Amino acid sequence: MHFTLDPEYPGAPQASTEGKPKHRRLRGGVVMAAPPASPDRTRLLQICLLLGVLGEIRAEQIRYSVFEEQEEGSVVGNIAKDLGLAPRELVERGVRIVSRGRTQLFALNPRSGSLVTAGRIDREELCDRSPNCVTILEILLEDTVKILRVEVEIIDVNDNPPSFGTEQREIKVAENENPGTRFPLPEAFDPDVGVNCLQGYQLNSNGYFSLDVQSGADGIKYPELVLERALDREEEAVHHLVLTAFDGGDPVRSGTARILIILVDTNDNAPLFTQPKYHVSVREHVPVGTRLLTVKATDPDEGANGDVTYSFRKVRDKISQLFQLNSLSGDITILGDLDYEDSGFYDIDVEAHDGPGLRARSKVLVTVLDENDNAPEVTVTSLTSSVQETSSPGTVIALFNVHDSDSGGNGLVTCSIPDNLPFILEKTYENYYRLLTHRTLDREEVSEYNITVTATDQGIPPLSTETHISLQVMDINDNPPTFPHASYSAYIPENNPRGASILSMTAQDADSGDNALITYSLAEDTFQDAPLSSYVSINSNTGILYALRSFDYEQLRDLQLLVTASDSGDPPLSSNVSVSLFVLDQNDNVPEILYPTFPTDGSTGVELAPRSADSGYLVTKVVAVDRDSGQNAWLSYRLLKASEPGLFAVGLHTGEVRTARALLDRDALKQSLVVVVQDHGQPPLSATVTLTVAVANSIPDVLADLGSLKPSADPDDSGLTLYLVVAVAAVSCVFLAFVMVLLALKLRRWHKSRLLHGEGSRLAGVPASHFVGVDGVRAFLQTYSHEVSLTADSRKSHLIFPQPNYADTLISQESCEKSEPLLITQDLLETKGDLNLQDINDNPPTVSENITELEISELAITGATFAVESAQDPDVGVNSLQQYYLSPDPHLFLIQKENLDGSRYPELVLKAPLDREEQPHHHLVLTAVHGGEPSRSCTTQIRVIVADTNDNPPVFTQDMHRVGVAENLPAGSLVLKVMATDLE
Repeated sequence: MHFTLDPEYPGAPQASTEGKPKHRRLRGGVVMAAPPASPDRTRLLQICLLLGVLGEIRAEQIRYSVFEEQEEGSVVGNIAKDLGLAPRELVERGVRIVSRGRTQLFALNPRSGSLVTAGRIDREELCDRSPNCVTILEILLEDTVKILRVEVEIIDVNDNPPSFGTEQREIKVAENENPGTRFPLPEAFDPDVGVNCLQGYQLNSNGYFSLDVQSGADGIKYPELVLERALDREEEAVHHLVLTAFDGGDPVRSGTARILIILVDTNDNAPLFTQPKYHVSVREHVPVGTRLLTVKATDPDEGANGDVTYSFRKVRDKISQLFQLNSLSGDITILGDLDYEDSGFYDIDVEAHDGPGLRARSKVLVTVLDENDNAPEVTVTSLTSSVQETSSPGTVIALFNVHDSDSGGNGLVTCSIPDNLPFILEKTYENYYRLLTHRTLDREEVSEYNITVTATDQGIPPLSTETHISLQVMDINDNPPTFPHASYSAYIPENNPRGASILSMTAQDADSGDNALITYSLAEDTFQDAPLSSYVSINSNTGILYALRSFDYEQLRDLQLLVTASDSGDPPLSSNVSVSLFVLDQNDNVPEILYPTFPTDGSTGVELAPRSADSGYLVTKVVAVDRDSGQNAWLSYRLLKASEPGLFAVGLHTGEVRTARALLDRDALKQSLVVVVQDHGQPPLSATVTLTVAVANSIPDVLADLGSLKPSADPDDSGLTLYLVVAVAAVSCVFLAFVMVLLALKLRRWHKSRLLHGEGSRLAGVPASHFVGVDGVRAFLQTYSHEVSLTADSRKSHLIFPQPNYADTLISQESCEKSEPLLITQDLLETKGDLNLQDINDNPPTVSENITELEISELAITGATFAVESAQDPDVGVNSLQQYYLSPDPHLFLIQKENLDGSRYPELVLKAPLDREEQPHHHLVLTAVHGGEPSRSCTTQIRVIVADTNDNPPVFTQDMHRVGVAENLPAGSLVLKVMATDLE
């Protein structure tokens, strides 16, 4: 009987009251209790009491059974019922399981009074392979101090399958092992007992092995493997078997093990080639080291029995020099250079042997394929190094032969030359060709030909050989000298020194040698009754034109020459070119004053001005011209000296002498003015004129004032008085004649002003060069007149003071009309004064068209001039049009010319030849600016259209066309389309 001092089983699981004991015996006992005390004292007291009443205690025994692997809390038996107690009395009476210090498998459920499992129970862990597995419990009833013995039998269940110690077992068997040989197999283990333990073995179905199970004296079964028939490793080197062990439980459980039968090889097989003959083709000249092919022999044995090595058999020197065999891999590689021309086929014997020495033989047949590795060879057998340019087509230049060492298509050769050459190739005999001229040669186009004859075979890729033939074309005199320009224009300033170089002309001759040696000469002609050779000369070798005299622009403005260029060929050829020589003006002429003119007797001319004249009154006008042209002829006027400064002013560009203020009574009758006229040349030249102005309100006053003047000691003063008297008398005498023609003059002037007004825009654009020279200028000068008429009544007369009449400009009719005549009597001078309006800059220059088109031929010579539309400005004086400007252009520039009235008009001058094919249009901008404040301007666009001339011949797209035509071609079939282009 066992005892425990633990007062209780801590954490005992609750169990139901189910369960019946197999066997129960109950006996009385005495349980002694002690008052509560501390745990240590209580235990000590219990021990003493138990020892005292040990003999009196009687134990009772109960037996239960339970299957292993039950869930925790499964009922084993109803303890309360077997003890005859109610479930609640278990706690009241202190019923508990006495622990012995090991893990409790069972527990009391105080609610149901049942004995339950405290966890999963593993029979194999508790009792191993013992047939009976019983666990003993001791239950203490503390109130009566009784010990109850409980036996619990653990019943085995089939919860473990049979298992082998290893999952796979390898067994090596020689392939020549005899049938009936036995091989032990691994055993299985099953921890269950009884019918649940291992019962037998099974082997999967196979054709070579069977299973035999032997039983030992201890009842353990031992499996064995039995060889049923002969093995062949080459057929199947490894056999995979599965051994299965099974028990007798329900359900049946089993375990498996893989049996790997490895056959050990023996040398029972010779090597065997994959092919009895190997055929391979290879191109010649493959790189050394290239793998040709791999021979392969197999030996089903393994290890040293299956290791195959290769070698050449009955090797020849030629084979060993060209091919190499790798003894291990069987690779045959190229060792030397294969040349189809040396040999096109090779027969090679190879053999294979394994470790013990079994052998096999095979052949390798190598075919060498021809490569296009030989370029054609060209051999020139006959050659001409030069030919005249007049040689007829078909002239033989060379004869040559072609050869190619390759075979088949690689040895077929064709010859060709560039298509753009005037030569052809003609095949004569087998591989012989002739090089012929295809057309007449021209040395001036090509003086030397480097003919490349290309021989090409038909291999892939094709190979070719080039042979260069040099041919010189011998010259004949078939080209005249040519000038680069159709005509030349040269400019030379006047007053040039004798012998000055004017122009250098160079002609080109496409020939060579003496045929291209050029001499220059001038065509004989006369100018102004003198031979041209007295004006200019030309250097026969260089073509430089020289001046033999100093030119004067006012006498000679241009000179037309004809220059001849001749070569030295036989017969000589020549060509002509026209040369236009223009003399440029220099500022070598001083201005010439045309008005006022002075009497030849030395007296001074007098201009009259009424004392009633206001500021701006026109007294007279100084008119001057300059024999020069252009800027050298632009004149400006200024007052150099005056007897009374500030009284008179001179127009800068018009030369008009006007009063600067109103005349006063205190102003002297005689006013002396010195006006200087200066051009714009470099350096500027000038001339002066002295004017005498008489100030008086009437002619009698003039005469009286002149009479009251003290005689001057100077003879010029007396001449002035005499001149005034004679002038008045002369005017009076011609008055009657003026009256007779007055009406006719009025009608004629009115008619002429209408015509001028209608033609003003056209005349304004006409250059001054279209009129007469300096003498013609006087026909357009501004006229001033004093018209005096006497009536029958001698007390009355008409005096018309000077008024300007512009005959060379087109202004409004109103500005050209004279003011009303002034009526003078001896008693009363009735004056109808002029209304003088001061001009302001209120009008900009204008043009009629914003865009003007001008057509110029591309053959126009350098220096040619072209008129363009002038701008119009209704203002006068400094407010009128002053200057023109042209946008820059490499071919055209602007010059400004001046009309006789001082107005300017523009002209375009060609300074470089035009070429329509290079630039068909030129866009210019002409700007007109006047001199007022603020400055005003206007612009017009000039579109120059270059008119085409036939100066370009058609040009073929190719120098030579080559075309092949099939025979029996139908008539009208298109053979070739020839294209030519023309730049026109």
